[in-house]
Amino acid sequence: MKKISILGSTGSIGQSTLSIVEKFPDRFKVVALAAGNNVELLEKQVRQFGPTVVAVAGEQSAARLRTACSDLHVRVFSGVEGMIQVAAADEAEMTVSAIVGTAGLVPTMAAIQAGKHIALANKEVLVTAGELVMAEARARKINLYPVDSEHSAIFQCLHGSDGDVRRLILTASGGPFRALSKKDLAKVTLAQALKHPNWSMGRKITIDSATLMNKGLEVIEARWLFNIPQDKIKVLVHPQSIIHSMVEYRDGAVVAQLGMPDMKGPIAYALSYPERLADVSPALDLAQVGTLTFEEPDTDRFPCLAYAFDALNAGGTMPAVVSAANEVAVKYFLDQKIGYGHISRVIKSAMDAHRPSPVHTVEDALKADLWARQEAEKTITNGM
Repeated sequence: MKKISILGSTGSIGQSTLSIVEKFPDRFKVVALAAGNNVELLEKQVRQFGPTVVAVAGEQSAARLRTACSDLHVRVFSGVEGMIQVAAADEAEMTVSAIVGTAGLVPTMAAIQAGKHIALANKEVLVTAGELVMAEARARKINLYPVDSEHSAIFQCLHGSDGDVRRLILTASGGPFRALSKKDLAKVTLAQALKHPNWSMGRKITIDSATLMNKGLEVIEARWLFNIPQDKIKVLVHPQSIIHSMVEYRDGAVVAQLGMPDMKGPIAYALSYPERLADVSPALDLAQVGTLTFEEPDTDRFPCLAYAFDALNAGGTMPAVVSAANEVAVKYFLDQKIGYGHISRVIKSAMDAHRPSPVHTVEDALKADLWARQEAEKTITNGM
């Protein structure tokens, strides 16, 4: 039985992870959970799965949870230190990193330093400090198992390869606005942006999918996760979301991983690797799907993807700046304080104002992240 801790247990990935634990109680045991401030849902999870360590974002929420769970043998923490307690819980063998945004960096690094293998669902960990995180993982012989469907696909397609990769091909659904003109994109609403055609995800990642920033962040993540230069990473729009990504080998062969658009498959594979669990995702009926199509991404209509490649090329702290500025812009869009088209402008403004420097420590990455947040706030406040 594998003992796991989950960072972000009340989010979309966290809940899907717990559904797998529930389905395979003889394979997995939850020993620690961390969430934001959804105390009601977290209490239910604590009662069902019996972790001994729990953390929430704020101390007020922690006090509420302590009262609600006073009849249980569970320690409740709060803030960053609480997240670290969960990430590095003594009993845990694996930590599922599913906190949204840069907030996942410090606890994920703490888990690695505590000798926990990582099921990684947080893109920003490697976007913000990829070289640093991967170096720490290698030094401590820690495995990072990707949970993103695209990176899980590549991980599976790379099985048995020996340095003979020509390029990685990340597929993108194109989001809800794939066919819209630039003029129509200027008029899209929040409700429209939150209606992804294929995937059921959290609000932030759904907006990132609509702008293609999600794919840009995945490019940066893939560069570090698979130790491959950016000129060997390609993005291809695949509206059906059946092929989750591909690997092209030097002999011209292309290996693809296919499946229904369902996150439980990648999560289960990360938890159980190298084994595969039975009946995790819906069966794929290719005859029913009928047609698989592909097209080049349009970075004129979706500039965020190009900005991610530019940030990776600039190196150093620039990817952290792009990620942080995007987080701020998306939050303002979700709060309906800026329009869809403003998101890319906020990111570009932060990039133009930044001079990248090396990321030698987590503090370097967090400093760049804070600077970008302040710069994005200033851009928005000044009316762009």
